[in-house]
Amino acid sequence: MLHLRLISPPERTEDVVRLIERTVGTTHLVVLPGAARDPAGDLVLCDVAREAGDPLLTGLQRLGLEDEGAIAVENVDLTLSRRADRAEKDAPGEAADAVLWDHLTEATHEESTLSATYLAFITLATMIAACGVVLDNAVLIVGAMAVGPEFGPLAGISTAAVQRQPRLALRSVVALIGGFAVAMAVTVGFSWFMDALGLFSERQLEADRPNTAFVYAPDWFSFIVAVLAGIAGTLSLTSAKSGALVGVAISVTTVPAAANAAVALSYGDTRQTWGSSEQLLLNLLGIVLAGTLTLVLQKWLWSRQPRKVNAV
Repeated sequence: MLHLRLISPPERTEDVVRLIERTVGTTHLVVLPGAARDPAGDLVLCDVAREAGDPLLTGLQRLGLEDEGAIAVENVDLTLSRRADRAEKDAPGEAADAVLWDHLTEATHEESTLSATYLAFITLATMIAACGVVLDNAVLIVGAMAVGPEFGPLAGISTAAVQRQPRLALRSVVALIGGFAVAMAVTVGFSWFMDALGLFSERQLEADRPNTAFVYAPDWFSFIVAVLAGIAGTLSLTSAKSGALVGVAISVTTVPAAANAAVALSYGDTRQTWGSSEQLLLNLLGIVLAGTLTLVLQKWLWSRQPRKVNAV
């Protein structure tokens, strides 16, 4: 269930209320005339089943509330109400299958910003992974995968492609390329520093590494796993089940491949540098392709859901 808090210009309130009342899956409608001060207007509150949320938000935007008023949406974790139960039952489809496109766009926009925090996370993840590949330590590799924030920009690219938002696409590409470029450059310096301390060595890099050699040896399984992870990650975002993102993060070889490429580059090993770069690009391609196709399929399937309208 979603809770909507709307500020409506007085001349639009009647249309807003009519739209809410005609939308199947809405309940708990409250109208407070003149309650809003900035911007001035009427305050309208209601709850709506998640599966009916996107059509309602689209209708509210068409009424101009996004420009002349305000639309705020919150997730409601618990509602003890028979009316809410009936609203969710009447709404078409299942809540877990519904996609709130505005929410998805906003979420990916925030996660696709080349901020200091984003750079810190991806750089730290790559440095942790560098320790993992040199020591052939699978635990460090998994930890680095979990820390890496790169799925945000990847999801942003997929969302931008489906929603046709070039600004989001550009923002995501800049964050992805810029983030990995900075992380790999810092990791090259980190490798030199660790080598000077005697903690890294070329011998360790060139030795047999049964636990981590896969990071510079891409194959069809790399692409297949990336595709499956891209599907799972996209479904996790659209269904608000963020817990699955951790599993997605530790199933793809993006950060470890970048780390191995950086360490290999610091020692002049072009074979491992090239192999790791291929692994990185293959994983990124698989995730973006799978994410985009998943969103397209979700959009198509949801468009085929029967629409109900309340009689007013």
